[in-house]
Amino acid sequence: MSFDSIHNYYEQLVVERIRQNVAPQEGDEDFLQDVACVALNQLPARYVHHNVDLLFYMSGAERARMEQDVENAVAMAVEYVTKHRASKRPETFTQ
Repeated sequence: MSFDSIHNYYEQLVVERIRQNVAPQEGDEDFLQDVACVALNQLPARYVHHNVDLLFYMSGAERARMEQDVENAVAMAVEYVTKHRASKRPETFTQ
């Protein structure tokens, strides 16, 4: 049994937004991946088997809201990662 086709729909939206709006100005792959992780952590999970399943049952207003939520999450993530990019990571535990 394979579960390879199950995915979080927001992943595709976030990656597309980053490719269109962030990657042309910022080519650092680590930066872009960090932005994607931070943005996705701000969004709810919407797992689907096929993208068309979600799109078929979603209203135009709901699609527009999802797009706006992704735009906001990516913008916040760019700001956050940029701000914390040069800082050292805090210790998460002590030995």
